[in-house]
Amino acid sequence: MPSSPPKPCTRCGVLVRDGGSRCELHRQVWVKAKPTKRITGRRLQAMRHSLFTREPLCQECKRNGKVGLATQRDHIKPLAEGGADDETNEQGLCDECHEAKSLAEALRGRRGGGSKV
Repeated sequence: MPSSPPKPCTRCGVLVRDGGSRCELHRQVWVKAKPTKRITGRRLQAMRHSLFTREPLCQECKRNGKVGLATQRDHIKPLAEGGADDETNEQGLCDECHEAKSLAEALRGRRGGGSKV
């Protein structure tokens, strides 16, 4: 079976014979963390109630010297990046801070911000 002709690496020009576009030195492997299963139902409602009772203020506003009421249960480390769905990885955020954080996470995900191996 005929193989494809070697092509130069897009970074250094070394000939690549495996059909890829980069040599062994410049090839990067991205590994996405396996997402954690999301908690739902009554257990989630109990966790939200516990969080907002414990910490009724938005944590991001608090860090910025502002006061805002927490309305969203947020994962500090996103589940898609391997964060846990428990009390150690949750914080209360207001709608505005949650939207900004979610947008930043989505952009990071689109740019391939996974873990490098």
